[in-house]
Amino acid sequence: MTTTSTTSALPTTSTYINISSLTSPNFTPHTYANELVRSVNTTSANTNTPSESLVDLTTPLQKTLFDLQEIDTSIHTLTSRSALDILRYTQVQNATAQRILVRVEEERVRLVGDFERLKGEVLGRYERAERTRVGAERSLRLVRISKGVQRVVGLARNFEGLLGASGLGVVAVGREQHGRIVEAANVVLEFRELMSGADAAELGRVNLVKQIRGRTFEDGEARVLDWARRVVREFSVSGLVGVGSTYKEAEETRGRFTSAVHVFWLLSPAPRLEGGRKMKREEFEGEYLIRVLQGYLQSAVMSSAGGIGKGLGQLPGLERALLEASARCQNVIAFEVLLGGIRPPEHLLLEGREKKRRRRKSGKEDEEMDEFEDEFEELDVEDGEDASEDENLLEPLLSALDTSSLASYFWRSLASSLTPKVQEIINRGGVSVRTLRSNKDAVRSEIRDCVLRGSRMPATLMGHGMSGNEEVVGNWEREAAVMVGSVLGPLNR
Repeated sequence: MTTTSTTSALPTTSTYINISSLTSPNFTPHTYANELVRSVNTTSANTNTPSESLVDLTTPLQKTLFDLQEIDTSIHTLTSRSALDILRYTQVQNATAQRILVRVEEERVRLVGDFERLKGEVLGRYERAERTRVGAERSLRLVRISKGVQRVVGLARNFEGLLGASGLGVVAVGREQHGRIVEAANVVLEFRELMSGADAAELGRVNLVKQIRGRTFEDGEARVLDWARRVVREFSVSGLVGVGSTYKEAEETRGRFTSAVHVFWLLSPAPRLEGGRKMKREEFEGEYLIRVLQGYLQSAVMSSAGGIGKGLGQLPGLERALLEASARCQNVIAFEVLLGGIRPPEHLLLEGREKKRRRRKSGKEDEEMDEFEDEFEELDVEDGEDASEDENLLEPLLSALDTSSLASYFWRSLASSLTPKVQEIINRGGVSVRTLRSNKDAVRSEIRDCVLRGSRMPATLMGHGMSGNEEVVGNWEREAAVMVGSVLGPLNR
């Protein structure tokens, strides 16, 4: 059978062939074979339907085999006829591909060369830039450390100069320039702030800074604190309103005490919080100040308790002991009066009030707005200062002692210390107990007089009244009752 006859007979004899299915992208042989078998209908008596139990495959297979032979013949004929054209086309395509490959290879070689050249240049520049960066960072660090060391040396010289100008350890006791000592304490704060900054670790490794910290600041700070402790320990009301003291001497005593209190407040630890944040003023307790003031009060109470305890065992010495106790109470009251008039100084390591200013560079309206903001900020700062006028260094001490008055604290603490001593006298028995019981009225009267004397202060010290007048401070009768009860209470049991 020829190709022409086959091709012409295909539409009439091969009605089962579906050209669109054979050329479809979704063609599957299984689906096509199934459709081929079902579509064959040679005779009316032989029909392949899904309901038949026996399927006739002979006719479909013969027709498929015949068509395969025809297709193979057609392909062979077309291939033989077009072989030369196909070979020529393939040769042309191969030559073109070779030329393209050569050009691509040349471009690849050129790009590789350019890449290697750029790689060498970039790496060289990067290495030089990295060395430059490291050198710049080290130079910057060196400059910062050098400035820090220079700052430390400057502070050390200033600190030593202030201590020398104050006469601390050189002139007679009480003749020091206490204002210079307070300035020296502020220099210590500047040094602490510098050593707690970002460059603190680097500065701490410098030998010169180590020597300055130990020999200058730590030793000098210890000398300043010793001076302040001595001033507080030797504080007496006689230095303020004594018979032989002049107004100048009284003011000098008041100023020395104020400076000593300021020194304790300034040099008390103020550690940085998380994130390097400064401690707020409300959170600061003034540890050194509270500790020294509590020590002063405890010393006064213990000395008075020891003297009165001995006086109760030997009544002839009771009057002197009570006089000393009343004098110590007057010192405590003067202590309280002075502390109530001393405001906390500005602390460099505490978070303080700062003015926030914004500046604009052009425009008349902007200048007017700047002036308005400046006036508003000044009013705000003045209001803040007025609000803090009542702030003093007495409140932290009263809060730490949990009392409303230092005089009340003195008498209550003294009373609680006397009860065990009276009980010891009773336990020992003998003449001392009988004498004490027979003179209870006299003891009661002397104790009341002692509390009254201790509660009387010169009106000039209290801030009002004429010179020579005295004023009773606090509810002395209540404190006298507490003192009398602590002494006579065990005797009446």
